[in-house]
Amino acid sequence: MPVFKDETRGTFFVKTYYTDYTGSRKQKMKRGFKLQREAKEWERAFLEKVQGTPTMTFYSLYELYMADISTRLKKSSIISKKTVFNNRILPYFKDKPINAITPADIRLWQNDLLSKNLSDAYLRRIHNTIVTFFNYAVKYYNLPKNPCAVAGPIGKNTRSMNFWTLEQYNHVLENVDDVRVRIQLQLLFYSGMRLGELMALTLSDIDFTENKISINKSLQQNTHIIGTTKTENSIRVITMPPAIMDELREYITMLYDPQPDDLVFPFSRSFITRGKNKAAELAGVPQIRIHDLRHSHVSLLIEMGFSPHLIAERIGDTVQMINNIYGHLYPTRHQEVADKLNAIISK
Repeated sequence: MPVFKDETRGTFFVKTYYTDYTGSRKQKMKRGFKLQREAKEWERAFLEKVQGTPTMTFYSLYELYMADISTRLKKSSIISKKTVFNNRILPYFKDKPINAITPADIRLWQNDLLSKNLSDAYLRRIHNTIVTFFNYAVKYYNLPKNPCAVAGPIGKNTRSMNFWTLEQYNHVLENVDDVRVRIQLQLLFYSGMRLGELMALTLSDIDFTENKISINKSLQQNTHIIGTTKTENSIRVITMPPAIMDELREYITMLYDPQPDDLVFPFSRSFITRGKNKAAELAGVPQIRIHDLRHSHVSLLIEMGFSPHLIAERIGDTVQMINNIYGHLYPTRHQEVADKLNAIISK
């Protein structure tokens, strides 16, 4: 064990060699250990991590995993994953070798989470996070199998979807006294864009001549970073009702010296949420999330008889998603099929 004592400082340090992913031999030095045992433990964990063996600790693999996905996911997704790991996963498994974590360990961990009265959606999110982590270990670091596969999932896979009808939305709008909140609600309800897409809009994205809004970027959640849209399908041009564009034009005239690259809505997410909640309470309308205004837009288009293909193009998603998420909002489709078939038979 290449552990040495620093006689001057009275501490221990490690000097070890390893081979990196390029095949190059390198030296690693780490100082400041109070005990020789601590220095040896650090060296063992370090070598296990760089060698990529399944005997490395959970935390060592976690560092490798986060470094890997940090180049592939948006910053908001990284923050979300780190929060789940730090609050719900690392306290249980941090120091345990990954190949020593059994399905029984996973079940005990799950039972502890279930006792904390967490929502099904959050439990499912935690479960998916650790499943993905162990799949990474199986694929890249020779872990024989994912212990979560035997333990099974937690948290019901419930997808809640609330929306306002046009009548409910109009009641809410009547109780909005801030023009800044009003125009944001109008755009969300009548375009189906995501909140991040709305908050990333600049003046150059708006075409008042053609009454069109270009969606090509998004403000990442929990950050002040404007990045790419959620998917490639999300890049689109939305044709808006002229009445809504007139409201938007009037709002922009209130801005001080607006420039093409200036944000149209330089507000926090909580600003519009508070305004919406206040107006809904005054109107006596059930509260919904800001994202549910997107659902409201889709439900309105379905009620008006538009096809899933057109709706998917408008909101920047896929036809499959429209059918999977909103298919139940087409209550008469099967009856229409039967009626048309019956008409053919009658002839």
